[in-house]
Amino acid sequence: MRYHLGRMRKWLMIISAIGAVIISSHVFIDSVFFARIVSVAGVCMILWLTEATPPFVPSLVLWALIPTVLGQFDPRLSPAQVMTWAADPVLALFFCGFALGLAAERHGLDRRLIGTALRFSGDSYNSLLFFIILITAFLSMWMSNIAAAALMIACLRPALARFERGDVLRRMLLVGVVLGADLGGMATPIGTGPNAVAIAAVAERQPISFIGWMTFAVPLTIGMLALGYMILRWRVRTAAGSWRIEDVRTAMAVMAPRSDPSSMSRRIFFLIITLTVVFWLGEPIHGISATVVAMCGSAALFLSGVLERSSLKEIDWSTLLLIAGGITLGKLLESSGIIAKLAADAPFDYLGPTLALFVVCVFTALMAAVMSNTASVIMLIPLATFLIPEPSTPILIAIAASFGMPFIISTPPNAMAFGEGGVKSDDIFWPGIAIMLIGCVVISLTGPKVLRFAGIG
Repeated sequence: MRYHLGRMRKWLMIISAIGAVIISSHVFIDSVFFARIVSVAGVCMILWLTEATPPFVPSLVLWALIPTVLGQFDPRLSPAQVMTWAADPVLALFFCGFALGLAAERHGLDRRLIGTALRFSGDSYNSLLFFIILITAFLSMWMSNIAAAALMIACLRPALARFERGDVLRRMLLVGVVLGADLGGMATPIGTGPNAVAIAAVAERQPISFIGWMTFAVPLTIGMLALGYMILRWRVRTAAGSWRIEDVRTAMAVMAPRSDPSSMSRRIFFLIITLTVVFWLGEPIHGISATVVAMCGSAALFLSGVLERSSLKEIDWSTLLLIAGGITLGKLLESSGIIAKLAADAPFDYLGPTLALFVVCVFTALMAAVMSNTASVIMLIPLATFLIPEPSTPILIAIAASFGMPFIISTPPNAMAFGEGGVKSDDIFWPGIAIMLIGCVVISLTGPKVLRFAGIG
């Protein structure tokens, strides 16, 4: 009963907010066309940010509303045009990332990496913490941060059971998974949804290659991971001496084995993922776009039998549709000129480019910390691009969204780690807030220059 009452109250608030957006837009905006655009965007953003529905539902609502509500003002806003916006090539990259992540889980790549971490860490807790962060970040580069965190926590659970629930060593291992999952997604174009929205936003003016993105993002990711590692290492400085690696190895040894695919299947999978990554990184040399490589890699996984037809059910279609909807909304706001009209009076000229970029990045990170990071980027990239009209701006906004991680509700990996029990909100808050603020300072001061060096801007 309480659940239904709470849900009814939530929907009453959402409906009230939607009504307020529609009414206020028609009262304060002279142009009926612009007022309707704000209304359509407002309805979808409220649904996205409140997470009242599955994330793909606002995308479907958006694709229906644009031709229905706006089509009479501009014949170009037809269903065909809307779906052209939605079918952005960057979606093929993310589909391939999800497929590779699913195949990696099936073939026990995560368990192999954990075993490697235990072998190389010796008797040092700090070394194991380092490898846990590094492995999680590596997985998050190629699959969703949710999948990376879930896999790592599942692999670590037998080891975590050897500690008391509130033991600082146990807590910091979980926070290490959080940092690796949240920050690793910055490093590649397929790592997280905001990256896709940013790439699509600049595609017409400045196509971004896989290696071009990584030239900027990988060093930044390494730096932020190093900062996070040093903070966690400082937190365990007095407790690390009580670490007993033998207990953890014993726990890992009795972990229930997964289904073991055939040796040939594993070899084929590793060949496909290796070739896919090599061709992604070699785009400037061979000239084959990352999108085409992604489609070939995805096809190879299914043609070779590494993934079966039934595996399609496990692909994260909800996130793909969310990204497609975000790209559509960004194209609508950009092509209509409404952002230029609404932001014309913003006082950013008085701040200077670096300070203005810092303000926008911090605001983005704060929004992403309490709301969906993809939805936050969808809303802010068009505005930020108008205020700071540089090709690098959407990229830096997407990176800033990945810094929005100080609260236990900020990202799914944060919530998963907290849900394991024992982790305190402060355990995530202090490293998260330090990384958020320092990261925003770094990208504001160096981001545009480094991206220009990488050929973006």
